[in-house]
Formats: sequence, C-alpha cells, structure tokens
Amino acid sequence: MGAQAAWRVRVGEEETSAVFEPALASAGGGLFVFAHGAGGHMADRGVLGVTEALRARGLHVVRFNFPYREKGSSHPDTMPRLKECVAAVAAHARREVGPQTLILGGRSMGGRVASMLAADGFPCDGLLLLAYPLHPAGKPEELRDAHLAKIEVPVLCLNGTRDALCRRDLMEGVVDRLTDRWTMHWLEGADHSFRVLKSSDRSDAEVLGEIAEACAAWASGLRRRI
Repeated sequence: MGAQAAWRVRVGEEETSAVFEPALASAGGGLFVFAHGAGGHMADRGVLGVTEALRARGLHVVRFNFPYREKGSSHPDTMPRLKECVAAVAAHARREVGPQTLILGGRSMGGRVASMLAADGFPCDGLLLLAYPLHPAGKPEELRDAHLAKIEVPVLCLNGTRDALCRRDLMEGVVDRLTDRWTMHWLEGADHSFRVLKSSDRSDAEVLGEIAEACAAWASGLRRRI
C-alpha cells in the first residue's frame, strides 16, 4: 500500500489537504476515509487518536479537511459541498491506493455527511460512524434519520451512552426500523467526544481501545462479505 503520503485533492474549483497513513499492523486491505466533525479538523486530538488506534489494528486511514476548515473558517460548508468533498477524497484514495475495501465515515458531522453520500448511492463497501449526531443537543425531536434506511452497505455506528447528540432510546428506536446491515455499538459512560467521567471505572484510553477493537472486528467481517 506504500508509505505515508500528503495529498492535495481537488474539490470543485478548490483544493484541500489529505493524508494517507498505512496500517501499522498486518493489513487486510481495508481503507477508512475519515471525515472530521464540525468543530474539528484532520489533525485534531479525536481524529488522530482514532487514526492511530485503527492503524495499529490493520486499517489504512485517509484523513482530510473539509474546504471550510482548509480556509480557516469555523462555519461548515453546505451539505452538497461537504458531500462533494468526501466523494472527491474517496475517489482520489481509490485511484492512489486501490484498497480491497473502501470504508467511508467519520466523527459526528463527518459521519453524517458520509452516511448521506452513501444513501445517495456513492460506491463504498461500508460505513463507519463515530458519535453519529442523531439530533442537535437539547433538541431530540429533530431527528437526522430520514436517509438512513436508504443506505445499502454495512454500517458500524459507535456512540457513547452519555452522548448529548444521540439519546440512546431514540437511536435504538431508529435502528429497530433499519436492516440488519446496521450494527450499533454503545460505549458505556462515554460522551459525544468519547470521554468518560473520572468517577467511572475506566479511562478515555480504554474507550479508544474498545472503539478500535470493534472497528477491526467489523472491518474483518466486511472483507469476508465481499
């Protein structure tokens, strides 16, 4: 799969930054195109932590900036523009790396964008959603679930049980209506940033390890289905 590489990826009339990082452990050919959250960027702590944990368990990772973040803005692009960016990075990764399996996804808003792109029929082998934002904080009535039933690839979704943007009972009600392609994994005591309280009997690092183990096991199963 080659060595780490910094890419410039064209998104319409602009370019954005992306980094390909190969697996550190024996790889099965899976590549994760990792989109950051609304307030984050491709080198924030959350993205880097998950990236290293996944690479250690055999997944290649491409992380990138959405155009608004590349320009230093904190105001996310429109959804069509966000989807255009994920599609452009995924297409670039497919050309450059030629992975056996291509997995789209990301943190919070990034995962939501990838899920909407997949619902549109963009070709990929699976979706990995980290802290899916089912609803805005404090607005559980505004569910972001209308497109989820249109997704036709396997999905692994990981949310913390203290996530203010994903009330567990509401998410389980949504998942009950979806196909068995959707796998839900709850991280006990974790919030939207996958952090746990000091009073809990586990650490943030242990949560990260649980995330990586769940993702690696799911990705391994994904390869067998293809």
